[in-house]
Amino acid sequence: MRLLLDTNVVVWLLLGQRRSIPPDVADALAKPSSAVLVSATSVWEIAIKRSLGKLAIGESWHRVLMRLDLEHLPISAEHAAGVGLLPWHHRDPFDRLLVAQALAEDCLLVTADRTLDAYPPPTWWGGPVPER
Repeated sequence: MRLLLDTNVVVWLLLGQRRSIPPDVADALAKPSSAVLVSATSVWEIAIKRSLGKLAIGESWHRVLMRLDLEHLPISAEHAAGVGLLPWHHRDPFDRLLVAQALAEDCLLVTADRTLDAYPPPTWWGGPVPER
């Protein structure tokens, strides 16, 4: 199973707030058979929010992120172009890019943001894993 983490999930992992993540999602993230991806989109969003004072996270957050057992997903031209094909259910450019990446990379998008349910890639925040 390929799981692309929304930025909110990445932040909870960085802050050690695993209780914010449903137990079945946390279990799936820990399974060796799961490919857990963190996008450069999330790294970019965290850096911007931190620099604006909208996110209280330590200065070494990016080093902590590199030590987590996550697969890093760069942003490609295909991902960026895919944003333009999405309907405007959501206005946040970071979320739109994550949706485009989940589509292009055939990932399940792990997110607590129910607005993203309106998009084609399956989203998951606990319960049964959506059909692919």
